[in-house]
Amino acid sequence: MTHQHPKGTRDFFPAEFAALHHIEDAWRTASINAGFEEIEGPTFEHLNLYTVKSGEGIVSELFSFKRAGGDVDYALRPEFTPTLARMAAAKGRSLSLPTKWFGIPSHFRAERPQRGRLREFKQWNVDLLGIDAPSADAEIIATAVAALATLGLTSDDVVVRISHRSVVTSMLLEGGLDESQLDQALALLDKKEKMDDAAFATKLEEAGLPSSAFAQFDGDAVVSHPGLDILQTELERWGVSDWCAFDFSIVRGLAYYTGIVFEIHERSGAERAIAGGGRYDKLIEMFGGPSCPAVGFGMGDVVLSLVLKDKGLLEDGDTYLPTPEVFVVSASDEGDALLPSIVASLRTSGIHARQSYKATRNVGKLVTEATKAKAKHVIILGGELEQGNVVIKNLESGKQIELALDAVVEHFS
Repeated sequence: MTHQHPKGTRDFFPAEFAALHHIEDAWRTASINAGFEEIEGPTFEHLNLYTVKSGEGIVSELFSFKRAGGDVDYALRPEFTPTLARMAAAKGRSLSLPTKWFGIPSHFRAERPQRGRLREFKQWNVDLLGIDAPSADAEIIATAVAALATLGLTSDDVVVRISHRSVVTSMLLEGGLDESQLDQALALLDKKEKMDDAAFATKLEEAGLPSSAFAQFDGDAVVSHPGLDILQTELERWGVSDWCAFDFSIVRGLAYYTGIVFEIHERSGAERAIAGGGRYDKLIEMFGGPSCPAVGFGMGDVVLSLVLKDKGLLEDGDTYLPTPEVFVVSASDEGDALLPSIVASLRTSGIHARQSYKATRNVGKLVTEATKAKAKHVIILGGELEQGNVVIKNLESGKQIELALDAVVEHFS
């Protein structure tokens, strides 16, 4: 009987995990450099944390469960913003504002796996609480851009498509939509890019929505809005305006967004959104906390990895594996006895040291093993031990020296 990982999940062997850590390192560095502090929450929450805003319909999208014999419903987290809002609400007025938090947790969604979308994934979440101004929106976007730039992407590769929920709502109403149809219209508009024109027209007809209200989203709509004008200035001040474009077909499907919303896309449109976010000024209050403006985004590793690979910016995972400073091999009986204590002393001194587990005494084969491990140096415990010495070979230059055994650790420290 063979066992495979569940559909929509991934096994991370060392090389694949190293590639993921390469991305996470860029996320974490961008966050810390921008003054955000890392947080984490539980992998699962009470189910009503998600239904309180989105309704019971969201349950079909979640991995929900009851503990055996229990009567409380739980769900694996599909996103982090509700957890963050709950945590902020729990702090209440003791929360020092502005608060800048980030996290890189695992998330779970019970949906059909497809390219760029899995049932389990890592997501970078960055949130700024307590500032009700476009400057905060721009700083959040600049933080996302900083990570993408660190990974080698440029404004020629990706674009931050920015919209505003109030502007989109006004455009729909002015296009002939009734206010009672807004929620349905926003949900459809959010999915418009994923359908061809005929499929979208069919959906509008089925929903009884006038197609005229959506025609204005097919081109580059020019809209005047004070908040957007200020945001444009702030984006220029943060040096990321070249990465950004206003696009009012972006609405973001989550109902808790209250103002600016944005998505980051690969410019050719070949992949799903790399990231998405916006302003959610009412959410913390909804979970029992004080009124608190907030803005943030989430960036998943799945689509980002696809984009980086397509651009030649994510190498084979072996490239990112840690490499040893020292590789210790034995070519003598005395060396066999000393090898563990030498390796232990090097590691105790903070040196990345590995050893050979091969029984061979063939120095050539042992040095080849050290080279394959991409070690910088190899320590050979051979006949020189009779004089109290070892051979140290620099695998980059090919040069080697003899050194007293008791001076090895100091040499590498």
